[in-house]
Amino acid sequence: MASLHLDTFSTKYKQLLEDQLRKSIDRLEAPEVLKDAMHYSLEAGGKRIRPLLLFATLHAFQKDPEIGLNAAAAIEMVHTYSLIHDDLPSMDNDDLRRGKPTNHKVFGEANAILAGDALLTYSFQLMAETPDVPADAKLALVQLLAQSSGAEGMVAGQVADMLGEEKELNLAELEYIHIHKTGKMLTGSVLAGAILSSVSEEEWECLERFSHHLGLAFQIRDDLLDIDGDEELIGKPVGSDVGNHKTTYPSLLGIKGAQDELWKQIELAKDYLLKINKDTQLLQEITDLVENRKY
Repeated sequence: MASLHLDTFSTKYKQLLEDQLRKSIDRLEAPEVLKDAMHYSLEAGGKRIRPLLLFATLHAFQKDPEIGLNAAAAIEMVHTYSLIHDDLPSMDNDDLRRGKPTNHKVFGEANAILAGDALLTYSFQLMAETPDVPADAKLALVQLLAQSSGAEGMVAGQVADMLGEEKELNLAELEYIHIHKTGKMLTGSVLAGAILSSVSEEEWECLERFSHHLGLAFQIRDDLLDIDGDEELIGKPVGSDVGNHKTTYPSLLGIKGAQDELWKQIELAKDYLLKINKDTQLLQEITDLVENRKY
């Protein structure tokens, strides 16, 4: 399979993903307000970095990325549910998400909670319905999604993040939060592509380590953007971490130290890609995108 530039690849597969998400919600026999609330947050935009990682992993192993559409939609639904719930008054109490009023501001708290619940549960149905994939691979995808998003993954990170508010955390405690809250779903996206590609044990380990370092880099860049990012591009107020007295990489290491740590994690991620004897150009470009992103 010929190498592609990320812009071309991203445009094609983002559109296929958007179509898949829309069709998946439209087919549901559910109250219209619930479907509208699910659509609202799914269609709010965003980087779609998790689906792109899945598609790019499939491309690296010379698989048709379209076989990952169900899995990519499922992962994006889990990510979106987590944002809806994060924004609720009982958690971050945010009014804006990606430049738009948050879900609960439009549909009310009860409908926002239920839209998040529906997206989460529907994601497992989509994984199980992945077409033209053996039953053992479907089971592995469902198990991976549960581990990445649940009590040992993203939810653990969210709880640790709340427990860490108004406290001065050390670097190990901060890394635990970000490895779980952000990194586990990024890793899950790459490994979903690995499952669909039937990779070797050595390739699996390299992809797992690559995505681990990429997840930390993603969060460090997020922390830096909260200090010097463009509010219009980010879609929410900058400085919220400082205002909420949150421990961040810049607060622990200083801006220069955080930038150095970002570079270190990016280089470690790329080192693991180099160990895979495949065309990982797109994964490398996504890594560069994470390092240099503006939102």
